[in-house]
Amino acid sequence: MVISINTDPHRNEFESLLSNMLHTLKKESHSNPKEYLALSGNRLEGKVFDIMEHHATNTPFEGSIKLMSGQNFPDIIASNYYGVEVKTTKSNHWKSTGSSVAEGTRVNGIERIFMLFGKICEPIDFMCRPYEECLVSVVVTHSPRYLIDMTLDKGQTFFDKIDIPYDELRKQENPIKTILDYYRKQLKPGETTWWADTGTKSKETNMVVRLWSSLSREEASDLKIKGFCLFPELLSNRQDKFSRMTLWLSTVEGIITSNIRDKYTAGGRGEILYKKVKYDIPKIIKNLIDSLDAIKIMLRDIDIEYLEEHWGVHVDVTIIYEQWCNLVSATAAEITDFPLRDYLRV
Repeated sequence: MVISINTDPHRNEFESLLSNMLHTLKKESHSNPKEYLALSGNRLEGKVFDIMEHHATNTPFEGSIKLMSGQNFPDIIASNYYGVEVKTTKSNHWKSTGSSVAEGTRVNGIERIFMLFGKICEPIDFMCRPYEECLVSVVVTHSPRYLIDMTLDKGQTFFDKIDIPYDELRKQENPIKTILDYYRKQLKPGETTWWADTGTKSKETNMVVRLWSSLSREEASDLKIKGFCLFPELLSNRQDKFSRMTLWLSTVEGIITSNIRDKYTAGGRGEILYKKVKYDIPKIIKNLIDSLDAIKIMLRDIDIEYLEEHWGVHVDVTIIYEQWCNLVSATAAEITDFPLRDYLRV
């Protein structure tokens, strides 16, 4: 890592320093490609340090450039205001996975960051742009990270897409939640975001993937009850009524099952006596009724924002059960004439 302890911004001088650095990198790499082809990301940082230190002579940054170790973001800072993040690729393109959206290791006081990108393959080349101008989208490895595209056209950045400036987004208490909200609005039927940081502390993505068949009876029962709570469409006649739950099981709970439908509908039909009338009802409704006490308990414990995310409506904390009754009754009306709403509210 590289750090400058100067305190005066000097924007024009810093951009001139970057221009001189870029010119030297291009010139040296063309005259001595073998040396540069051997550079990894960390070793390139050292090279950049040497070049910046040289070009800082007789500038406001003279004597203030330092090379640091660790995972600080960005790799180079100057005047405790500007920064340079160094990225490399061994492929013949200008794309790479960038830094974490959360920017948890960002150096305090850094306000303007530039991206220095080295294409360390034949033909060797370098580009340098303002950081926010080359971030095209968000991808996920172990956490949400920006995707870099150094050739991105003006007006095509991720921040243009979400209509929130980079500086505004990065200063939010939870930028990941804002990003998730954006991607959820873009989802097509049958799609979901596969990482599960909802912006609350109540839900984390399960890092272990298991088969449904490996679950204990208690675990399986708990997940089926959660399904009833979160996905009212399970009681509908839609062809894809189990799609959202299947995606949720795999992406949030880390559970893989080939046919969640069987967990709810095995046995086909059921019977219930209500107000002296015997009703023949789908087995999934019978299972819901039999699980009603557990459903009520779970609805009291689930985070409100989590319910709103899955129900797609505003949730009033004082009438959560009543809202759930309305949702499941409306969908159940598609498959039965049993007065489920009346029964649930008894």
